[in-house]
Amino acid sequence: MTEIQPDRSCLAIILAAGEGTRMKSARPKVLHAVAGRSLLGHALAAVSEAGASAVCVVVSPERPEVGAEALSHFPAATLAYQHERRGTAHAVLAAREALQAGYDDVIVAFADTPLVRPETFRALRAELAAGAAVAVLAFVAEDPTGYGRLVFADGQLDAIVEHKDATPEQRRIVLCNAGLMALSGADALPILEAIGDDNAQREFYLPDAVEVARSRGLKATETRAPANEVMGVNDRIQLAAAEAEFQARKRLAVMAEGATLVAPETVFFSFDTQIGRDVVIEPNCVFGPGVSVADGAVIHAFSHLEGAEVGPSASVGPYGRLRPGAKLAEKARVGNFVEIKASEIGAGAKVNHLTYIGDASVGAGANIGAGTITCNYDGFNKARTVIGAGAFVGSNSALVAPVTIGDGAYVGSGSVITQDVGADALAVGRARQVEKAGWASRFRAAAAALKARRAGP
Repeated sequence: MTEIQPDRSCLAIILAAGEGTRMKSARPKVLHAVAGRSLLGHALAAVSEAGASAVCVVVSPERPEVGAEALSHFPAATLAYQHERRGTAHAVLAAREALQAGYDDVIVAFADTPLVRPETFRALRAELAAGAAVAVLAFVAEDPTGYGRLVFADGQLDAIVEHKDATPEQRRIVLCNAGLMALSGADALPILEAIGDDNAQREFYLPDAVEVARSRGLKATETRAPANEVMGVNDRIQLAAAEAEFQARKRLAVMAEGATLVAPETVFFSFDTQIGRDVVIEPNCVFGPGVSVADGAVIHAFSHLEGAEVGPSASVGPYGRLRPGAKLAEKARVGNFVEIKASEIGAGAKVNHLTYIGDASVGAGANIGAGTITCNYDGFNKARTVIGAGAFVGSNSALVAPVTIGDGAYVGSGSVITQDVGADALAVGRARQVEKAGWASRFRAAAAALKARRAGP
């Protein structure tokens, strides 16, 4: 296959204006997620990795949130608006201004087809570099009903015939159109403008680009991909199928890179999960966006991680929960029914049982007893707890932030600590109950007044 020249420019047009009524959702279809990333986000990432130097997303003017999502992933993207829906070729022509800018290659991708790999888009571009005016992405369908069929003449791709317009003989063809396409930049606009609506639906079909190109003596080719790579998402059932396919790919990739999944089918990754070598992941673990796990770490069963960093040879769970901002250093241990949020757990530190650590730092080698909590939130503001290296916090203790426990200090079990504890000191914070009538309402009123002053006029 011809290699793509690095200086060859590429425009990617992503069609994202469909209503997606079969999703039965108030949310636009392309904003539904697979592995923590929107369908549109997956398409944008793939064309970007395939070398697109410019991106134009075709959206509906009634759905500004789709354009906002596109720009959040690809800030340099331009938006084109499809005001009426008259077929896929009509949708591509909404990007006329981008097409007129003059790119070497034009990729047409669908925002509801999230699993197409960057290398597949690169293969389509390679066909253009080899002289094709149109390169079609095709797949072999077990049941081709409803798909456009690729028709050949004298060994050359000659046309794509939609199922509704196909003859009985053509309907027996199993090589089908996946919808995605690449066009030579020099020929794209003339070909698209020549597509008519002489078909059963009276729509302008993008696949007719093949027949237009052939009628002008231009070359049309096809590149094949597996059916599970080109699956579209039109309803919740297909969304679940796309999720399952992504997870199957990701699990294989993680294991191929040297991690052990004890029960792969029970582990769920995000689109950006990073897993090192010699990591062991036990059954029923879920990785949300933004998680990295370094070499040699163990994620025990029934743990949930999101926005977290797990250091080398660290241990999480079983039933551990790492929330955004959790950072575990080398050989740190976070045990069963422990929740860590926006906190750093130092090298070799242990937080083993029934504990909440939020907005805190725990020094190297520290030991946090069962039932300990950092009281980081007063109902209005959050404050930070610092626990020094080698400190020991006894079970069932409450550390009321802001507070610092010095290096090597001991906190007696059952303590409520409201003041800093010096290095190597022992602190025991136990007292009889004291009640102050009306204190809570006065506190809330004062806090609300302070918040109002901060907000200003």
